[in-house]
Amino acid sequence: MGRGDARGAGDKAIALKLCRNVTLRDFSILNGGHFGILATGVDNLTIDNLKIDTNRDGIDIDACRNVRISNTSVNSPNDDAIVLKASYALGSARPVEALTIVNCLVSGYDIGSLLDGTYKRTVTRAPDRDGPTGRIKIGTETDGDFRNITISNVVFDRSRGLALEAVDGAHIEDIAISNITMRDVSNAPLFIRLGSRQRAPEGAAIGAIRRVSISNLVVYDADPRYASIISGIPGHDVEDVKLSGIRILYRGGLTLDQVAKQPAGIVNTFFFRGQGGIPPREPYATPEREKEYPEPSMFGLLPAYGFFIRHARAIELSSVDVGFMKEDRRPAFVLDDVKGIDFDHVKAQKASGVPSLVMTNVEDLSLDHCPPLADTRLDKVAHKEM
Repeated sequence: MGRGDARGAGDKAIALKLCRNVTLRDFSILNGGHFGILATGVDNLTIDNLKIDTNRDGIDIDACRNVRISNTSVNSPNDDAIVLKASYALGSARPVEALTIVNCLVSGYDIGSLLDGTYKRTVTRAPDRDGPTGRIKIGTETDGDFRNITISNVVFDRSRGLALEAVDGAHIEDIAISNITMRDVSNAPLFIRLGSRQRAPEGAAIGAIRRVSISNLVVYDADPRYASIISGIPGHDVEDVKLSGIRILYRGGLTLDQVAKQPAGIVNTFFFRGQGGIPPREPYATPEREKEYPEPSMFGLLPAYGFFIRHARAIELSSVDVGFMKEDRRPAFVLDDVKGIDFDHVKAQKASGVPSLVMTNVEDLSLDHCPPLADTRLDKVAHKEM
């Protein structure tokens, strides 16, 4: 299909609104504009065997039900590859539900190099100053709910990681994600964020994220600035997240001293709305920023290299292995305001003299078969390093 016109605001190659029983199959899009495909309020939508190589979003699914996306490759270095939204575009909040994404590739190669088969990697930054985007994301527009969604058998290559964001009042629930590989990851491999931006009608309640299962995830060469993140906000926890069969290898090379100093040459301040960048801080005093645009860089450098988990409850990590390619002098896991967390057969590479696990305000923690840490039960702890 044709090229999008960069001069148009919100230009798009294909737009569908309030349609039913639509199938898009067996074609390619090059430079599709702001949206390669924008489907709003579409029910019974099938997208199969497409190749999209584009300058902004690849596929936007907004307030749609019964959607199947399969056997599709989306290259979008400057924006999201496949993004699920539940905006107010139809004048009311409408859920995204009964959706599957299966057997797909998402990537951040140079524009045009997916379709021509060269897979070039010369452009190192997206417009927001982090690395190439090209990911799968739920959010950012999250007025309606998201439920009964599966994502399976997907390759992320030279892209950001998987993002689940509820910041405008949505409930994200009953999500199953499995059989994912990622290489050359330009921010957090996993970003699960409950916030309170509340770009919604006045009086909208803060949303929720719960009943999320992620299994069989393999990540190689992840940006060390961004641990995997599970973060709610004070008084509103991310709930019931199960992680199993996960292996993540980060590039490493950072220290807690750098976390304290937040050096301008490393920290991306694009999504930090304050003036003067990110100030130095006590390394474990990660700012909340509950109303900011959700992106892993919003917190600056994090004190954990593996997982940063805050304002969460009922979290399980089973058969999880994290490590680094270059020595990293930060803990693998940092927990803050977590209630009910189980570690079972979890392994974490560590530098000499650095704790594996740092906890603040943690209740009901269990460790089983997590060498070199002993099996442990903690009812409540204000602060502890292990």
